[in-house]
Amino acid sequence: MKTLPTLLPLIALLAVSACQTVEGAGKDLQSAGTAIARESRQAAN
Repeated sequence: MKTLPTLLPLIALLAVSACQTVEGAGKDLQSAGTAIARESRQAAN
């Protein structure tokens, strides 16, 4: 049972870093989508 208190901070750190990675990927995809929409509007005009 001594390993559980040792592992909890590590598990929490991994969970937080995974959330930040997914959030960053979402922002990158949103930026790419915005750029594509802008280019398509320019091409249509």
